[in-house]
Amino acid sequence: MADGPAILQSPDEVLSTLGKDGKRKWLYPVESKGRFLTRRRWTGFLLVLAYLALPIVHIGGKPAMLLDVVHREFALFGAVFYPTDTLLLMLMLIAIMVAVILVTALLGRVWCGWACPQTVYLEFVFRPIERLIEGKEHVRKRRDEGPMSVDKAWRKAAKWSIYLVISLLLANTFVAYFVGWEALLTWMQAPPTEHWGFFLVMAITTGLILFDFGIFREQMCTITCPYARMQSIMLDEDSAIVSYDPGRGEPRARRSKKQLQEEEEGRAEQKGDCIDCFACVRTCPTGIDIRDGLQMECVACTQCIDACDHIMDNIGKPRGLIRYTSERELEGKKTRLFRPRTVIYAIALVFVLSAFSIVLTQRADYDINIGRAVGEPYTELGDGRIANRLRFRVRNQTPVPASFTVRVADGSSLDLRPVEALPLTLDGGEMRRVEIWVMAPSTAFAGDTMPVNFLLEFSDGQVLERSFTLLGPSERP
Repeated sequence: MADGPAILQSPDEVLSTLGKDGKRKWLYPVESKGRFLTRRRWTGFLLVLAYLALPIVHIGGKPAMLLDVVHREFALFGAVFYPTDTLLLMLMLIAIMVAVILVTALLGRVWCGWACPQTVYLEFVFRPIERLIEGKEHVRKRRDEGPMSVDKAWRKAAKWSIYLVISLLLANTFVAYFVGWEALLTWMQAPPTEHWGFFLVMAITTGLILFDFGIFREQMCTITCPYARMQSIMLDEDSAIVSYDPGRGEPRARRSKKQLQEEEEGRAEQKGDCIDCFACVRTCPTGIDIRDGLQMECVACTQCIDACDHIMDNIGKPRGLIRYTSERELEGKKTRLFRPRTVIYAIALVFVLSAFSIVLTQRADYDINIGRAVGEPYTELGDGRIANRLRFRVRNQTPVPASFTVRVADGSSLDLRPVEALPLTLDGGEMRRVEIWVMAPSTAFAGDTMPVNFLLEFSDGQVLERSFTLLGPSERP
């Protein structure tokens, strides 16, 4: 390959976590202290507390976040959604997608480096424990490459024991998002045979978490996560990214402080600010060299910024050789915050959130659906009347109990015979189905149909009207 700036050369490895022989290359990223690490650490601690607290803290009688798939109920910060809220759920998903695209277009992979549970737990829970028990990175690497010893054995055993306890806690928290802590605690106190499915899920989840944070680690981001592969269509030349400035750093060369001083005094050939110390590479949690340009494996954790700033301070150079910037700024131009795509994304997000808010505020307290029961569409009775068997599905979408009864709106000669006695009481969030026989004189049908308006009267005073069409024979004597 011809000589040239290293930034234009291809890296030796296709993936930062794999060597040329295809084997896993274990990473030992050095923690680089600095302003960004401090901010990320505080952010991470707050997020860990939030992740643990969301299924525990109650808002409006429900957990702050509950994804109860079994009972088809989803609670989110006091708002409760049901499968019948199709439009609301669709708008929520669209809003999340548009928000992700907008934030990525503006701030790059800020979610990955600052808020993703994978990064937060790995960098601020599991790796600190590893450093505490097994020592610094170079010591740990030398010990791992050496033979098994008593010192190595007890350190590994202690680390994995703590990892197992934390994985159990995280697994319980994960399951609590789907069943709630109350049910979880009840199941934990009962014999395993009564809730063997729960214990099986807990065992599998604990094993997956232990494997992820203990072994798989950064490969979750570099191999499994699809977000990295999508960023190429979300980012543009104005997006904020963690980047090395080749215009300032190249040509890079190793040299001492004395040689740097000679450059400043004009007694030596002027080179770039990068002294090729590899501090940015040693600290990267995904093992890349940020100087090779924007890469799929970069999670924007800013560790390389802190590492490089420290080196720049030591050699008397200004900070910012590696910094939050944009491709446009690296070309000497001004970054544009407002550009067609971000404006369109922002307008779309405002529109979707507005539609979501309107639909949510106008959602009825009770969801009612009328359909036919399974079987014959109608039955001809011996007294000449026509009977339709209907199924009323009613969901109480309020947090308080309510009862209801059903009657015909126009006070006609229809006869209602509920299979289950009315009024029927519904707990907050409960859905019930009640079957009612509706009998009408054959002379009331126009042709083979008869429109009917039903009134559902609730104990809180609300009266909701729903229409339905009864069926009858097309020919009558």
